[in-house]
Amino acid sequence: MFDLTGQVAVITGGGGALATAMGAALVRAGARIAVLDLRAESAERQAAALMAMGGEAIAMATDVLDEASLRAARATVLARWGRIDILLNAAGGNMPRASTHGKSPFTLPVDALDEVMRLNFNGTVIPTMVFGEHMAEQKKGCIVNISSMSVSRMLSGIPGYSAAKAAMENYTKWLAVDVARRFGEGLRVNAVSPGFFVGAQNRALLLKEDGSPTERGATILGQTPMGRFGRHDELGGIVVFLCSDAASFITGVVIPVDGGFSVASGI
Repeated sequence: MFDLTGQVAVITGGGGALATAMGAALVRAGARIAVLDLRAESAERQAAALMAMGGEAIAMATDVLDEASLRAARATVLARWGRIDILLNAAGGNMPRASTHGKSPFTLPVDALDEVMRLNFNGTVIPTMVFGEHMAEQKKGCIVNISSMSVSRMLSGIPGYSAAKAAMENYTKWLAVDVARRFGEGLRVNAVSPGFFVGAQNRALLLKEDGSPTERGATILGQTPMGRFGRHDELGGIVVFLCSDAASFITGVVIPVDGGFSVASGI
């Protein structure tokens, strides 16, 4: 039920730490991977790592906000493998200028807000339109978006990122309903909402140089019933599940992978 042998997965933001772990899980399930990243070297490094695991992978420098760039990538994937079965929208993240840590929320630069909204919302919608178009033609495919705990719980300092991910969750649910009605049950759209996983973008916020938690990190751990940060490989299982026949009757859901953070009251 969890076998993805022969299927082709496109991963945007594929050079990131979480995308790397999810791509590895898809390879272990048998999928072939197209790694898309804004930075060619990041995409190539990840594709090489997947091939070292025994998988099939190609790398492309691609801008998720540039439709022409994405269409060129789609053409390359189809020329190579003739199909696209899975789209994992993993491109995104916050930006320092869009943060309000230590600042008044009324001084947030509008252009920074626009930038973070475009990356996290448009950067999911545009790839979905490009690669989903092919899935609609074959009436089969699985789209998995990456959300955030900041949608269900108010997290200080990241208003633009939180709003963009909330919009993305709404789009996930809307699209799931629309494509099922238009193209049938074979085309599904879901999202995963990671809890706190330490990566390049948030390491300084969560951990001190000696590896102990910062004040913010300690607060998060205190609100996480399992009492630890997530391991990157713990996201792979849910992505494989959502893309497999085991989830054939699941669409329009957002699944938290968070050690219980989203359901804890703090009491």
